[in-house]
Amino acid sequence: MSLLIVGSIALDSIENHQGSVNDVLGGSAIYASISASRLCDDVAIVGVVGKDFPKEHIEFLEKHGVNTYAIFFNEGLTFRWRGRYNNLNQAITLETSLNVFENFDPVIPEDLQDSSFILLGNIDPEIQLNIIKQMKKPALIAADTMNYWIIKKIDALLEMLKHIDILFINNEEIKLLAQKHYLYDAYQKALNYGPDILVVKKGEHGVMVVKKDSYFFTPGYPLEKVIDTTGAGDCFSGGFMGYVASQGKINDHILKQAAIIGTISSAFNIESFSVDSLTKITHDHIMKRFEDMKKYTQFD
Repeated sequence: MSLLIVGSIALDSIENHQGSVNDVLGGSAIYASISASRLCDDVAIVGVVGKDFPKEHIEFLEKHGVNTYAIFFNEGLTFRWRGRYNNLNQAITLETSLNVFENFDPVIPEDLQDSSFILLGNIDPEIQLNIIKQMKKPALIAADTMNYWIIKKIDALLEMLKHIDILFINNEEIKLLAQKHYLYDAYQKALNYGPDILVVKKGEHGVMVVKKDSYFFTPGYPLEKVIDTTGAGDCFSGGFMGYVASQGKINDHILKQAAIIGTISSAFNIESFSVDSLTKITHDHIMKRFEDMKKYTQFD
């Protein structure tokens, strides 16, 4: 089944104790789409770049199975982010230049409006709503968000939540969204906003999947060495939705497997800077780690 991913496309500059890179491929839509393409054969990306965006990046995405024809080239410069990690759990933003992304509000091509599964990256909830209105009859819509939108655009965010099936969010964000101190209370209140499923990211500690009547927790995949955590959450959501789209439906069994595969996809990503590790893996590499996780965690 088809998966449409909408989000940011960026050129990132990153420094941490492992080294530094400049103007490497990044952005939520990039990480999510490459991660999803390891699992789903029909992945399309919608985003905007400037005239300075290297054409070889487009060729690179297409080589790795991502449909790029809805990446729009606008006059101006590509979105750039520069950050530093003093520890790999928290990025310090040194510079953000939105450039062409500042006015991003895409018109979805007609053939992509029929996409079965939708993943809305961490972008303005007003834009997320506009995209949702353009889609025809998707089987499932998932969206990501962050503290900035919860604080700055809460009304639009709450309206958007009425129209989605899955919300990707982390511990601190869901407490802020629900205005609750305890996670259990925050989960229950957030579910009342609209989504049927919460996928609560806990960084290196794994993920909690929450429904009204059930919970599922999976730990993070254990790694000996971590190089760069940029894009880890987007790789998780991309792997998660890529697996769901590959199954063509959602149920509790698929939901659990998707959460585990999402953590595995994220783990592969953080073993290198940018998307380098993701491009070296196949579906078989992911499923090998999936079998390992089954042994570690004793699930069916």
